[in-house]
Amino acid sequence: MFNWIGTLTMTALIAGAAGAHAAACPPLLDHRMETLADEPQSLCQYRGKVVLVVNTASQCGFTPQYEGLEKLYRKYKDKGLVVLGFPANDFGSQEPGSNREIASFCQANYGVSFPMFAKSAVVGAAANPFYAQLAQRTGQAPQWNFHKYLIDRSGEQVLSFKTQVAPGDPKLVAAIEKLLATKGD
Repeated sequence: MFNWIGTLTMTALIAGAAGAHAAACPPLLDHRMETLADEPQSLCQYRGKVVLVVNTASQCGFTPQYEGLEKLYRKYKDKGLVVLGFPANDFGSQEPGSNREIASFCQANYGVSFPMFAKSAVVGAAANPFYAQLAQRTGQAPQWNFHKYLIDRSGEQVLSFKTQVAPGDPKLVAAIEKLLATKGD
């Protein structure tokens, strides 16, 4: 009988911990997305971080922004910033490659080490659910490649930055530093 009760107690504790973790995930980050390596990944793991979300493309005039995004990531990742790249072929068909080709391009040309997700739509009826939520929250869907969304540590506040705002732009950097200075959970 002791083992049975102990097993029930342990099962309840594990279930309670799993439920608490799920409840702690902000609704905005409560998504599972495929990475460029075709592995499912929960965005909940970025809870408590400042998240910079960018729709990317390999054959765009703004593609060199990958370099600035990587610099931001390396400079601020230890302070709680994560950059998430979402390749999309929505604008000018400037991301025609496969996930494998995109990963190879990003690594070879820009040394991208921040998380990159599988190519998906970021606008319109086919937009992935995460991007649909970002556009709904801000009232601003991407108009071109390299549109940026900045999410605070709580997953509640979302700022939107147009394509022309480069990763090193003082306005974007100041917003990142302000959100990093605010401690979350």
